[in-house]
Amino acid sequence: MTLKLKGDINIATVPSIELKALKINLNKGIYGTFAEIGAGQETVRNFFRAGGASGTIAKAMSAYDKDFSDAIYGVEDDNRYVTETRLKKMLGHEIKLLEDRLIRKSHPEKLFFSFANTVTTIDFAKKFKGHGWVGIKFQASPEELYSEIILHMRFKEIDAKLQQKTMGALGVNLIYGAYYLNDNPRELLKSLYDNLDEFQLEIDMINFSGARFLHVDNRLMSLLLVKNGMTNAVMFGPDGNNLLPAEQLYKANILALRGSFRPVTNVNIDIYKCAEKLFRDEKKVDPENTKVIFEITLSNLISEGEINERDFLDRAELLCALGQNVMITNFQEYFKLVEYFSEYTKKRIGLAMGVSNFVQIFNEKYYRNLSGGILEAFGKLFYKNLKVYLYPMIDIETREIINSQNLKVHPRMKELYKFFIYNGKVVDLKNYNPDFLGIYSKQILQMILNGEEGWENMLPERIPEIIKAQKLFGHAKNKKIN
Repeated sequence: MTLKLKGDINIATVPSIELKALKINLNKGIYGTFAEIGAGQETVRNFFRAGGASGTIAKAMSAYDKDFSDAIYGVEDDNRYVTETRLKKMLGHEIKLLEDRLIRKSHPEKLFFSFANTVTTIDFAKKFKGHGWVGIKFQASPEELYSEIILHMRFKEIDAKLQQKTMGALGVNLIYGAYYLNDNPRELLKSLYDNLDEFQLEIDMINFSGARFLHVDNRLMSLLLVKNGMTNAVMFGPDGNNLLPAEQLYKANILALRGSFRPVTNVNIDIYKCAEKLFRDEKKVDPENTKVIFEITLSNLISEGEINERDFLDRAELLCALGQNVMITNFQEYFKLVEYFSEYTKKRIGLAMGVSNFVQIFNEKYYRNLSGGILEAFGKLFYKNLKVYLYPMIDIETREIINSQNLKVHPRMKELYKFFIYNGKVVDLKNYNPDFLGIYSKQILQMILNGEEGWENMLPERIPEIIKAQKLFGHAKNKKIN
């Protein structure tokens, strides 16, 4: 049986790991090498046990000794072994050896592949559960240029032998998916959990590249990791390729801006610029070690009861065009986002937000599932090295500027609110542009959909041109004819 991922209706019966390995072994075309570091030769073991492995395995190796590993693949600049760069060197090196040692004329029908992983399992103290990089470089037809799938996974089990078994199953799933599901990356992604469960591992990054995946948008694959329940948070950079959150956030100062960005407006950029200046000027913040993240929650992506993937890609396109790192999370509550950041850093964390979002933090309905209610949530939120950078709003009726000094919270929350204000946990942004306070993304989106004019001035430079050129957010569908 396979894991029922979020969004699935039924649990589908899938081939066992042994049957998958056997099917690959019996395919006379699939032929390649296995290089596994850190958790034993757990993936290739499944192919040996299934039978018929001589038709699939050209070589299996494990350069477990670091000196041997360095001699084969080279020394890493950071002297680390469980890294993406190490994995890519392994894949490239083994494919080159395969091609050098096997004459293509003698193997005209062979589909060459190189599978590799570099993994660390749980330590004896059980403090670090372990993680790893896993990948495959493969041909889906003879003479075809290579395609590549690279992923990062985290173990959740607390026993090294169980982790090794999990690693072996994941490896078989990846190789099977590469050859039998490469025309359907969505199903390939889900199939990585075949015969596994969510309590065994987390996949928090994946990138598809090469000849078979020219049509794949890795940002969408990131979204599907969260949507399918494989992880709670993913990141991608301005180039659209997925990033490993742990590497980006590790020991960094983090400034996060949450929004729908539908589309990204002058207000969003004003909040970002004002907050970033204050954040980088703080004594505790190293400007050279600061990560700025535009975060979108899964709930912000839901339109009419389900996630609109085209709408998501429209938002992502604009944020990437502005050179921003984007994070998609399953954290509706801010304290969960801060807890997640705190797993990777003890340095300053900043949240930039508008008054309307800030007021929602004091709404007790969001914390009914916590035994300690809102006090527990606030303890988790503000106990950390956190500051909130507050962007004002304008009262539509009175035209009054609302900030931390005059905003209204529920009477029961007044004293709690005062406590955080007086302790400097909330900082008003003052160098804002007052002309932007009347800009609302919902209004802009409606103007775009209706084919109205004037919305361009409410968006950052270059963004209107991109929307028009790529017909994002339904632009030109209902354009008025003069």
